[in-house]
Amino acid sequence: MSRLLGRRTAAEPATDEASEAAGAEAADQAGESARSGSQGWRRLFAGNRVIWVMATVAIVALVAGLGLGQLIVSPGQAAANAEAPAAGLITVPIENRRLANDVTMRGDATYADSVEVSIETGELAGPPIVTGQVPEVAAIFDTASIALEVAGRPVIVLPGDLPVYRTLRVGVSGPDVLQFKQGLSAAGIDAGSLDSDVFDAQTASAVTALYARVGYPAPTGGTEVASAVSSAEAGVTSAQASVDNAAGALTIVQGAASNVDVLEQGNLVRSAERALASARAGGTPNEIADAGEAVTLAVARRDQALAPRDASAEQAAVTAAKAELTRAADALSDARDGALAYLPAGEVLYLPGLPRRVDEISVKRGSSITGPVMRVSGATLVISGSATASDAALLSVGAPAILAMPDGDQTATISSIVPAEPASGAATSSAAASGRFTVLFAPDALTDEQIQAVQGSNVRVRIPVSSTEGEVLAVPLAALTAGPGGESRVEFDPGDGAETVLVEVTTGLAAEGFVEITAIDGSLAAGDLVVVGR
Repeated sequence: MSRLLGRRTAAEPATDEASEAAGAEAADQAGESARSGSQGWRRLFAGNRVIWVMATVAIVALVAGLGLGQLIVSPGQAAANAEAPAAGLITVPIENRRLANDVTMRGDATYADSVEVSIETGELAGPPIVTGQVPEVAAIFDTASIALEVAGRPVIVLPGDLPVYRTLRVGVSGPDVLQFKQGLSAAGIDAGSLDSDVFDAQTASAVTALYARVGYPAPTGGTEVASAVSSAEAGVTSAQASVDNAAGALTIVQGAASNVDVLEQGNLVRSAERALASARAGGTPNEIADAGEAVTLAVARRDQALAPRDASAEQAAVTAAKAELTRAADALSDARDGALAYLPAGEVLYLPGLPRRVDEISVKRGSSITGPVMRVSGATLVISGSATASDAALLSVGAPAILAMPDGDQTATISSIVPAEPASGAATSSAAASGRFTVLFAPDALTDEQIQAVQGSNVRVRIPVSSTEGEVLAVPLAALTAGPGGESRVEFDPGDGAETVLVEVTTGLAAEGFVEITAIDGSLAAGDLVVVGR
């Protein structure tokens, strides 16, 4: 048994080798068969190449013939195709829609009224050096803001459009004084009567209050002015003393005689009269004559002593002293007025339409002013558009508008409608000459991000000028026809081949190529077909 098994085991490799040989032979036979087939096809094609070419040409010709057959039209078919189609109605359905008339324009988003700012520096004692308070771009100027500091002094912003042309002091008057007083009033400071254009002591007091608000000492003239006031006060005192002395002298001259003088002169006269009486009683003629002359002399002396004196010289002295006192008082008043606060020309800047926004700065701290110092504009972003005269006639100040902003529609209000400025060198006769108007829009409550996104860009503006209240029945304008009496009507198509019916209508708002209609008999509804053509 073991030997038998051993022989079987030894025979197994031989069997495997036989199988592999058989497989290889089969594979060789298959490959040979494939090569024989391929060679057969090649022999077939090589032997019948003309037949194959002819078959291919025939197929291409057949396809081309079929294609040309589709393109070629017979004369009869062409005539049939050229005939007009059978006449028919062109209808559209009546719609339910809201109609609105809008005026549309483009507008530039800017800060309005951009102007260059210059500062008066002609009265400065030294060079106009910027020493501080330089604003940043986008800073806002309002009443009593400081625009700049020049040579250590502030330039105070006040509302107004009259340029500065002089320093304002007590006693001067004019429209610039009135503008200054109105500006102080806008700042909440009482500058006196706004009906008066005189710079008075109350106005000077208001100047002091204004400078106190901005944190600078008010200009008052310094020690020289104080010294002038002291000298004027001394002059008044001296003049008053002269008046007093002259008046005393006049009083003495003009005064009545004293009782002593009256008694003394009376005694002298009576004594002379007694001597005359004694001489007459027993004296010689000469003694009587002497006594009479003595009485006459005594009376003359009495009359002279008791008569009023000539006070013309003393009166003249009093008049001259009083005139000097008046001059001294005027000098003191002027000196005191000069000591009051005043407004230097270089320390105020009038800007219309406050608040204002700083767009550009031309100076810096330490630089010298040689021209405009900055550019400012309105502090509120506006949209400036241009409209024809016909469109402008449909608009009104205060009307709402819609801005097409980058982040969606934004509401706005028309703030101004004015004739467009003519181009440089053009005639300035009227708005009709240019036929255009400038329309300003004030956007409603823009955020800082929206302002930054839209500033300097051009946006679409839509202004609704009329609209229906909600949806109405509307048809294209082409659906309307006029009746014999001028009435409006539409041609209703009932469908199903039935004849059309003319329906009289009243019309409403027309917009966007549609018109609002209402059937007189109420027979029309949304979806009904009306004829617009045939």
